[in-house]
Amino acid sequence: MRRTSLALLFLFLASVPGLGGCRPAETPASDSRFRAGLLTPGPVSDAGWNAGAYEGLKAIEKELGAEVSHVQVKSPSEFEEQFRAYAAKGTDVCFGHGFEFQDAAARVAKEYPNTVFITTSGSRTAKNLAPIVFELEEATYLCGLAAGRMSKSAKAGMVSGVELPSIKSTFLAFEAGLRAGNPGARAVSVFTGSFEDVAGAKTATLALADQGCDFIFQNADAAALGVFRAAAERGIYTFGANKDQNALSPAILASAVIDMPRAFVEAARSVKEKKFTGAPIRYGLKSGVITFVWNPAVAGKVPAPVLDEIKQVEGRIARGELKVPRGDF
Repeated sequence: MRRTSLALLFLFLASVPGLGGCRPAETPASDSRFRAGLLTPGPVSDAGWNAGAYEGLKAIEKELGAEVSHVQVKSPSEFEEQFRAYAAKGTDVCFGHGFEFQDAAARVAKEYPNTVFITTSGSRTAKNLAPIVFELEEATYLCGLAAGRMSKSAKAGMVSGVELPSIKSTFLAFEAGLRAGNPGARAVSVFTGSFEDVAGAKTATLALADQGCDFIFQNADAAALGVFRAAAERGIYTFGANKDQNALSPAILASAVIDMPRAFVEAARSVKEKKFTGAPIRYGLKSGVITFVWNPAVAGKVPAPVLDEIKQVEGRIARGELKVPRGDF
């Protein structure tokens, strides 16, 4: 009698999802509401890269009537863990915000074919996996061109946290623009190792200013605040990146901007309407998702010929007449 009871108990436990020793199956949502999740590598209070993604998530909630969730993660092991947690709950689309998420997304996408994984940068694709490629380089080239035309020292600095291919690509474009504005100009790059180390970014910027750099391009997320503070202290110019950061400091000459809410909503809508193909989703100046925005507080200090040239070059890039260099990733 006892053996029979135990056998029945084992059969019961094996029939319960997650208790049979196998990976939990995807759990369908209890209702038909569309669900979206977001993983960011830093705080959404950074007024830049991560803040833009969170605005995109909230736009999905508002425009698509979605149930949304956000988690800040630090390490690759957390990327994979949180992707799996979202997928196991039946989340329809998961965004990993950055190049560094693509490997984890690719692994988890194989296990959960009913969830779509989207990384903001990268090259990995599958039926349920694709990157949004923000061609921010087209706007950062214009930042470099302005710096090349206006720099008195013919020296510029570039500051970021972690040396990622997507970050280095914006540096490559900035430097190309700088030399287009002044063939004799040169740029120096510094990676502090952290996107959240404000003090470290400030120290790096002050060091670049001491080397004679009078323009600083940054792609530093939350640490950008340190760049802005140092630039203001030294009376040199810097640039905003990923969001319109012009209001954050009078030292910001212009911003290279991504309209992440529009891009996120368009990607999520393709998932909701079953139109997602797994192909990379690209946005450049032509799309209007990427823009170059002068800081109105200091635009009056920009020489008229520079304003005219930037406008003309911007049009050439948007029409495909000028190809801006970008990294191979």
